[in-house]
Amino acid sequence: MTNKKRINVTKTFMPSQDEYQQILKTSWNKNWITNRGELVVELEQKIKKKYDLKEIILTTNGTLPLQIAIKALEIKGEIITTPFSYVATTSSIVWEGCTPVFVDIEPDYFTIDPTKIEKKITSKTTAIIATHVFGNPCDVELIEMIAKKHKLKVIYDAAHCYGVSYKDQSLFNYGDVSTCSFHATKIFHTGEGGALFTKNKEIFNKLYYHHNFGHNGPNKFHGLGINAKMSELQAAMGLTILPYFDNLLTKKKQLYKLYLERLEGNLIFQRIREGTIYNYSYFPVVFSNESQLLKVEKSLNKENIFPRRYFYPSLNKLPYVKEVSVPISESLSSRIMCLPLYFDLTKEDVFIICDIINKNNN
Repeated sequence: MTNKKRINVTKTFMPSQDEYQQILKTSWNKNWITNRGELVVELEQKIKKKYDLKEIILTTNGTLPLQIAIKALEIKGEIITTPFSYVATTSSIVWEGCTPVFVDIEPDYFTIDPTKIEKKITSKTTAIIATHVFGNPCDVELIEMIAKKHKLKVIYDAAHCYGVSYKDQSLFNYGDVSTCSFHATKIFHTGEGGALFTKNKEIFNKLYYHHNFGHNGPNKFHGLGINAKMSELQAAMGLTILPYFDNLLTKKKQLYKLYLERLEGNLIFQRIREGTIYNYSYFPVVFSNESQLLKVEKSLNKENIFPRRYFYPSLNKLPYVKEVSVPISESLSSRIMCLPLYFDLTKEDVFIICDIINKNNN
């Protein structure tokens, strides 16, 4: 008999409406729900303090930060990037009129392989945009060394990295700019939202005016800008969820480890880089081949369980980029699947999922 309970790959954590409305009340009573109200500023300050960050700008989603970072850093021409990420990493590069140059990934960490970067650098290369895949840090030391040697800018797509630290500091502290997503599916969210991070005050000033139409006061402009501001409605959601974050992380960590125990020896898992304090946002598993993945996926779907092929396809296969061969990314994309992992998933749910996988992965 098919399981009546639907289990999706993720589920949005929703606080009580009373808690949300209580926090929103300040802005509501003042009729101030956008244009960097008190709640946006409060959320920025709390995140900065919690993770010892230099500069942060909250935004209305997690894709605009990538586009704004490219613009603010005045990046042109070719950008070295990863083929194994969400589509926004590549689409933002193309959207800003630049050319993505794909470098294959490390098979164990799933992040860009820095030992292959220099071979792809040309006179047109101006930057590196790398993704901390599923919150797993890139080899930031080697990337930084290469970037300094070749005078390249570095942007990290840290969409999955809220709460992750590497070598005793927030992962957002690396690169010229780091970006994050606060989408509803993330471990910390504002419904829809995102953020920009930098340690450089000059870069921060450019990021800031770019995200606010270019304004320099009400009647003057620094330069070109768009509207990427977070609203008070979004910030209120973030402030409501913030106190729950540590408990959400603890619960996900427990489920993550349970998956590892139940599936050990049957699948390949992502290796988390040494020196990382992880946030357990995703549980990706890798099958021996695509046929096995599809067989298991079908079996799970029959029981009303819906994992996700994430990331798929490899981004070098997108219709608006020049296709190149990146065999490790292509192979991984065809064999990887993220299993359900969210705050009220039960141990019994994990047992059922693992039993179905173990039974059908042969």
